[in-house]
Amino acid sequence: MAQDKKLAVVTGAARGIGLATARLFLAQGWQVAMVDRDRDELMQASAGLDDVLALSTDVSDPAQVDDMMVRIDAEFGRLDALVNNAGVAEFGPIEDCGFAMWRRVMATNLDGVFLCSQAAMPALKAHAGAIVNIASISGLRASTLRVAYGTSKAAVIQLTKQQAAELGEFGIRANCVCPGPVRTKLAMAVHSQEIIDAYHDAIPLARYGQEDEIAEVITFLCSDKASYVTGQVLAADGGFESTGVGLPALRR
Repeated sequence: MAQDKKLAVVTGAARGIGLATARLFLAQGWQVAMVDRDRDELMQASAGLDDVLALSTDVSDPAQVDDMMVRIDAEFGRLDALVNNAGVAEFGPIEDCGFAMWRRVMATNLDGVFLCSQAAMPALKAHAGAIVNIASISGLRASTLRVAYGTSKAAVIQLTKQQAAELGEFGIRANCVCPGPVRTKLAMAVHSQEIIDAYHDAIPLARYGQEDEIAEVITFLCSDKASYVTGQVLAADGGFESTGVGLPALRR
């Protein structure tokens, strides 16, 4: 791989927002390390893409994360942006959230962000790199059925602010993107028409976001165009956060 081209590491890159972000980085002339624990899906998503290293990694496993960074350093010799996008979504009533479910959500959504960021720190310092953590509108406002998910994303927002406060002296910028409802394959598979209609009613732009729209925000925050932006939490949500969350259709 070329050492004169910027490198972005994108976790959860096999599908959805992560894949859209990886493709946009490539279109903008970056190299990308695409990371996902679903090896088969990752290999399919990365097939035929130039300037890509595909790494099957569980970001909740410290040993796997350390090995991932060793391989990235050996392959590229640099790191300019880390996008902590990998996440899991398990929803249900608060009384049905067992500790095993709680830990599954926290392990990927919060521990994974912490572990990847820590492992990437030396390389990010060397190139005054950027961190973009992907939280959720559910981390900004409480909603139904999201006790583990929403709490994990709220913690990611605070972790981002800690990173910005402590890493600025090294030239490292840390920002957080909070997507609202996005028209991903997974969302469309689980959202009933009633839920879709309710979201449209609650969002000022009256539609779901597109994966590419979120990717545009992420790559901007990683770019030199955002060179004086750090510690920020940006809701890419069509105005959803401004009107509140907690749809009646989700309470049944």
